[in-house]
Amino acid sequence: MNFSELFKLSGLLGKFSPDGKCLASCVQYRLIIRDVNTLQILQLYTCLDQIQYIEWSSDSLFILCAMYKRGIVQVWSLEQPDWHCKIDEGSAGLVASCWSPDGRHILNTTEFHLRITVWSLCTKSVSYIKYPKACQQGIAFTKDGRYMALAERRDCKDFISLFVCSDWQLLRHFDTETQDLFGIEWAPNGCVLAVWDTCLEYKILLYSLDGRLLSTYRAYEWSLGIKSIAWSPSSQFLAIGSYDEKVRILNHVTWKKITEFEHPASITNPKTIVYKEVEKSPSVETERLSFPRRALASSLFSAQSKYDISQVPVSLQYVKPIADRANPKIGIGMLAFSPDNCFLATKNDNIPNAVWIWDIQKLKLFVVLEQLGAIQSFQWDPLQPRLAICTGNSKVYLWSPAGCVSVQVPMEGDFQILSLCWHSSGDSVALLSKDNFCVCYLEREEVK
Repeated sequence: MNFSELFKLSGLLGKFSPDGKCLASCVQYRLIIRDVNTLQILQLYTCLDQIQYIEWSSDSLFILCAMYKRGIVQVWSLEQPDWHCKIDEGSAGLVASCWSPDGRHILNTTEFHLRITVWSLCTKSVSYIKYPKACQQGIAFTKDGRYMALAERRDCKDFISLFVCSDWQLLRHFDTETQDLFGIEWAPNGCVLAVWDTCLEYKILLYSLDGRLLSTYRAYEWSLGIKSIAWSPSSQFLAIGSYDEKVRILNHVTWKKITEFEHPASITNPKTIVYKEVEKSPSVETERLSFPRRALASSLFSAQSKYDISQVPVSLQYVKPIADRANPKIGIGMLAFSPDNCFLATKNDNIPNAVWIWDIQKLKLFVVLEQLGAIQSFQWDPLQPRLAICTGNSKVYLWSPAGCVSVQVPMEGDFQILSLCWHSSGDSVALLSKDNFCVCYLEREEVK
């Protein structure tokens, strides 16, 4: 495992291009494009204000930079560095911006969600979509890029509009049986749209492409409901995380619950492997080193950690949520399936230091990773069951069915990893902190 040097970063804005050839990062109002293999700068673009969001087009030829404060989006071309595009929403303002799947249209959501403006880079034409709903996840594209689902709110009711992305024609328009729709997400096969309600009511609705209601699922009433959802890559399972600290798995045939995964503070099953992160003493006596080496050694060898296998029963650190505050830290806040559909990783927000890994073939808890710090982010390798985890320190943690490892990033100074993103090949992962980033290069494991 090797690490690059540290590079400057702002706003955790660092993204690999979809084709895997470039890495984009932002420093204030500058957009920097680097070659993935050498990390040499290929292009340097200067925007009109501090960049708040970046997104690659699907073909990796363009990249958009959104400056929400100014209501401006700037688009840059990698093939023609002199070409650029500026979209100014003016007094309407800007709260969100994204690419269409074809990489030639940009969808801008104006302030107060008054409308979505669709800008074409090819014809310079403009289309408007009215009544978009202000919710966490109101736009969803099918994986093949053919259809877009949009959540709408009009006359105090929720609706879904389905559009054909090639010409933005309305395909279907139907109302949803929700009190206050919170999010929408397509199954990876593009056949089913999941629609879920506000956290005040546990309700998830599943619609077909022609707008038919296939099923409604409600686990309970009169309590905080759904917090997160995740489709399995095969579209066979829908995992629903909720505020009652459970994950419920629905199957794609009857849309009924096949099992539920509980997240108790005590692990008692002897078949569950519990890896506990423990600090180990420095392997080098730093006092004997000369000063320049001692400074480097302090970052390399201090606060090293390793994993021990704990004997069950194990009690995990449980944080009691503050009941009188909004958005209580309770329930399943993070969910992700492995790319081979075999594992599901979860985080229960009131046991903040643990990652739970479930065996989907056996529908049982397989592994619990108990960290010293609170989990900031985790993400699966896109090609194999390998999970990368960060906890806001200068270490990256990797788990695979073969075991897990804690790796100290060999950097001087304070490098607190808050987010990470995998390269599409699974050979490297970008580690992002508040002010810096580096790239971690992994040796490719053989997938058994």
